[in-house]
This record gives sequence, structure tokens and C-alpha cells, in this order.
Amino acid sequence: MKHRLLYTIIFLFGIIVPQHSYAQKINPSPPKDNNDSVENPMDELGNVSDAFQENFFEGLKQKAIENYELALSALKKAEKAANSEENKAVVYFEMGKNHVFLKEYDLAEINFNKVLKSQGDRLDVLEQFYDLYYQQKEYEKSIPLVKKLVKFDEDYKEDLANLYTLTKKYDEALKQLDDLDETWGESDIRNALRAQIYRATGNTEGAIENLEGKIDKNPKSEREYLNLIYLYSEQGNTEKAFETAKNLLKNNPKSEIVHLALYKFYLDEGNATEALNSMKTVFASEDIDKETKYKVLADFIQFVNSNPDYEAELTRVVEQFSVENGRVYEKIGDYYAAKNRKEDALKAYEKGIVNNPDNFNLLKNTILLQIDFQKYEAAAKLSSEGLEIFPAQPLLYLLNGVANNGLNLSDNAIDSLEMGLDFLMEDLKMERDFYNQLSLAYSQKGDAKKAKTYSDKAANLKMSN
Repeated sequence: MKHRLLYTIIFLFGIIVPQHSYAQKINPSPPKDNNDSVENPMDELGNVSDAFQENFFEGLKQKAIENYELALSALKKAEKAANSEENKAVVYFEMGKNHVFLKEYDLAEINFNKVLKSQGDRLDVLEQFYDLYYQQKEYEKSIPLVKKLVKFDEDYKEDLANLYTLTKKYDEALKQLDDLDETWGESDIRNALRAQIYRATGNTEGAIENLEGKIDKNPKSEREYLNLIYLYSEQGNTEKAFETAKNLLKNNPKSEIVHLALYKFYLDEGNATEALNSMKTVFASEDIDKETKYKVLADFIQFVNSNPDYEAELTRVVEQFSVENGRVYEKIGDYYAAKNRKEDALKAYEKGIVNNPDNFNLLKNTILLQIDFQKYEAAAKLSSEGLEIFPAQPLLYLLNGVANNGLNLSDNAIDSLEMGLDFLMEDLKMERDFYNQLSLAYSQKGDAKKAKTYSDKAANLKMSN
């Protein structure tokens, strides 16, 4: 089985570059057992005794229900009843897989080696063996196995390059990557691995020369320019990084991704007009994912916070960005809330919550401001809807109680508040708020005795706190 190692997309000055990648760290893939079926080629048992067949399939059955020790017991009986080396090999293979599940890796290795010694190199066994070593991070031992697997499937050549990197055989890894590029053409994954090797060896200059050579051959390649921008930025050479970004735009005027770098450079040099133009290109792009746009929007909001003259631009950008996405309106709402412009913040939050009802932070902020502006009916409705999504959140019960008290719906308030107390976990301040709201609800209802009971509880909490 292939441990194809995909890499997380790189952060270009804190911004994700979509569809371009740099290796951050190679992480082993989780093991998979693709050979559980009796339809496995090794399960063509031929002529066998009843005792062998009974015990062998009992072993498969016990493994299927995760009774690995019972499976091994049955397989040992099958081994004794086996009448050929082929049948014994099948048993050893199954034993090995059960030992893996029990994390008895040494025993698994012994059994897999028995199969290979008896039957020669088999794809299914080699794959299981490779997976065994990979689970243990035995990358050095994996290399000879993967070299054998390459004969069955050339896709394993990429695994081999990864293993050379993990074992710090960097020259061999680079040679393997170059051979793959020559045979299959370039790929983001291999470029990411090559960049990781350059960083690990401190050979940034080698990486830059490699990329510059590729750009000379293909001056319209966005990927190589972006990788080069990233390397220059890693070196702290902002001037060369900015120059590379401009060259990309010059050679590929339709490039939208380059503006992820350009807007930062323009902001740093105080060129607000060009920075805004680049940001707008990012927001309008269909090739840049929303997560990346959120990060750019956060930078834009920070910029507007320091340059309030551009606030009208912020509103226009939000409308251009997405009128349907709650997270955008949450960010703009947070911006207004930080400036104590609560009415503007509430308008933004209310737009956002329509399409993002399961965003708890947005939900909470919206209801709090609705209560602040005495929009009790809207707050009661929204908090009730929120409780359908977050039925164990005590704050929503409290806010629902506050809203219903504001509407003089005492019974509704009491029901919500009493239910919310069941979910409260050692939060004395919130508990006091619950008691005060219950006191208010019973007071509005005309039950002075219960109102006093809860006001006393609130006061006692206050004193002990």
C-alpha cells in the first residue's frame, strides 16, 4: 500500500497559496489492511484437510471481529494441519497481520519473512511488510522493501524519495526526484519535497538556482515564481521577493494568485492604492479559496483600522467578497464592535447568522447585541433556534431567559432558566445571573416568595465569591 505523502499548502507571508505546496513535515499515513479478504491471491488454498480449512477460516473469522489472540490460536492449529509450504505461507501471512494488530511487531516481522523466504517477493506481503515498518517509523528498513515494490508499481518511486528524505539521504532523494520529473514531469508534491530538502541542508541558494532555471525555461509558470518568492522571503530578502512578484505579473498579467504576495508588499511600502487593488483581485478571484480570502480580509480590516479613510472601501469589499457567507460578516461585525459601533456591528452579525447559524461565537454576539438594543423578540427567537443546535450551552438558556423576561413572558423565561441550570458547570458569575433572572421572572409573575428565594441565592453567591 502506498504511503503517498501529500503536503499542506504553504503560507505565503501568512497567506495560504492555493494549489501550491511546500513540505512542512512528512507524516506517516495510518496503516490499512487491504488484504483481509479470503479472495486474496494467497487464499487460493488448493487441496487442504478439513482440520486446516476449519482452523484457517476460524482464524479469519476471529480476526474480523478483532479477537486477534483467538485468531492466532486457530491459525497455529491450521499451521500444524497444513500439508504444503504454500498453505503454511498463507497461515504465516495471516499470523503476521494479527501480530500487527496486537502491536507484536517483532513476531509480525518473523512471520512475514517466513512468507517471503518460502514464496519469494509477493506484492501483498511486501505491502504489509512496508506498512509494518512504517508504523514503527523504521524508514531505513523500509527502503529495500520499497525498491522491491517499485518493480510491481512505479508509483512507489515517490515513496522511495520520501524515505530517502526521512533517512537524510538527501543526495539520493534529489536524484530520485530529478529522475521522476524527467520521466513524469514536475509535480507540486515533488517540488515541495525538494524544497524541504534544500531547507534541511541549508542549501537555499541551490533551491533558488533550481527555481530560476525552471523560470528561464518557462517564464509564465506561476508555481515556480511563487516558490521563488517564498524562498526569498524566508531569507529575509524582501526586495528580491517583491521584484520576483512583479516579474510574475509582467510575464503573466492574468495571474491572480500573485496578488496574495503583492498586496503585502504594497502595504509594507505604504502604497495603499495598489494594495487595495491587489486585495480586490484576490476577493474577486474564483481560483483562490475562501479560507485564503478570509486571511486577506483580516489584513484588510487591520489596515482600515489604522486608516479609517478607507472604511467605505471595506464595505464595498465585503459586498464583493460574499453576501452569503456568515464568516465575512462576523469579521466586519467584530471590526465595528471593537470601535464600539454596536449598531453597525449588530447589522453585520445579523446578516452573518442567517447563513452561518452553527457559528456559536457569531450566534452569541448577535443575541447579546439584540438584547443590548432591547430587540427581545428577535433575541428570544434566535436563542431558541440556537438551542436546537447547541442544546447543552447554558449561556443560550440564560440569554433566552433574559429575552423572555424582556417580553414579560415569565413562564417561558422560567422554563428556559431552570433547564439551563442543569448544564451549568462551576461558573459562579453565570449562576448568579441565572438566579437574578429567575428572581425577575417570578417577580413579574407576582410570586414574591420565590423571587426572594432566588435573589437571596444570587446575593449569597455574590458574598461567597
